[in-house]
Amino acid sequence: MQRIPVEAASASYEVLVEAGCLERARQYLAPFLEGRRLFVIADERVWGAQGERLQKGLEGTDYTLITAQLGEQRKRLSTVEDLAERMHQAGADRSAIIVAFGGGVTGDIAGFLGASYMRGVDVIQIPTTLLAQVDSAVGGKTGVNLASGKNLFGAFQQPLLALIDPQALDTLPEREVRAGLYEVIKYGVIWDPALFELLETQRDHVLSRKPETIERIVADSVRIKAEVVAQDEREGGVRRILNYGHTFGHALEAETGYKLLLHGESVAWGMIAAGRLGEALGTIGRDERVRIEKLIQSYGPLPSLAGVDPKTTAPRVLGDKKTIGGKTNFILPERIGKVKVVSDVPMEQVEAAMTAALEAVAS
Repeated sequence: MQRIPVEAASASYEVLVEAGCLERARQYLAPFLEGRRLFVIADERVWGAQGERLQKGLEGTDYTLITAQLGEQRKRLSTVEDLAERMHQAGADRSAIIVAFGGGVTGDIAGFLGASYMRGVDVIQIPTTLLAQVDSAVGGKTGVNLASGKNLFGAFQQPLLALIDPQALDTLPEREVRAGLYEVIKYGVIWDPALFELLETQRDHVLSRKPETIERIVADSVRIKAEVVAQDEREGGVRRILNYGHTFGHALEAETGYKLLLHGESVAWGMIAAGRLGEALGTIGRDERVRIEKLIQSYGPLPSLAGVDPKTTAPRVLGDKKTIGGKTNFILPERIGKVKVVSDVPMEQVEAAMTAALEAVAS
């Protein structure tokens, strides 16, 4: 068991990382359960693949299971309303605890439900995808999409606990694993050269899901996220570096209607575009940019974006939630382990970086 503390300004909690902890869930949730009911919000596919394990772990616990289709296209306010209605019909009051059981979309939806239901109830995150384990289940960001952009409607809601079982990844499709690995690459670029090097030198162990390697990259990623959140809970300063790859990536997700790309894949595309923009602006040298791009592509393949027009996609960047006062902040690499925030980038350079990224992966 690895216990990683998260000391956010609004709340302190632990992230527990342990293989097989799903079957022992009640043991770790017990401190929060006295006189309270759990409402497990689960993606239908995840419950089919891993629900039996959590069911065993919650044996003897008073809980209500609510399942739904919770893919990216269902990440809308109407889904939150539907889940809230079902919770209320099941008797949920202000003492309820929501357990988010699934991937990043489930965690975002259930977390926002927790922040909103009866003006706020507690949430426990039990992420089952690599992307959710290394990123979205930690840090308190929750939200849903609008037609015009990703995660534009949401709230901060730190969980009581995040319980991470790397064995939950055993049933995860290969594409989902690779999507999560792009977020791990992000942590290497923004913070930890050693993690980046591990991903370079132990690629075979990573892709074969060697247990000790997977547990290490999950725990290392969580520690980085915890360190950043401890310094800046609400993205007013250093936490902005976690958006590396996301500004371009969110624009691509919106442009393709949230149907083509998994979130981690959009981040991968976004990191490639950020590298191209960084080289054009002189924040990073060509050799370092190429090294980053090579690692990203080595964990591919990325879905083709043939037919995506940079001229229509680039303006979507300005609609990202990180645009303030008409200025979009780009997180650009300086070297592996360090990035910087750059604003006031001319639209023609944004478009050129998008074009270069699309051409780089297509070639």
